[in-house]
Amino acid sequence: MVGYAALFLCFGLIAGGLHWAGIATVATQSSWTLLAGGMILLMIHVVAGRVGRVS
Repeated sequence: MVGYAALFLCFGLIAGGLHWAGIATVATQSSWTLLAGGMILLMIHVVAGRVGRVS
């Protein structure tokens, strides 16, 4: 999710540089939403403390 957030942030910055305000706003808001979702999932993973299976 964090990778997608970085992609949307780059796209939003490029759109902002080209003065495409509507597209830039949607892209940056999407990036913040994905970043927040990724951080929440990371915190759940760390707090749960579950370790993957090792074969």
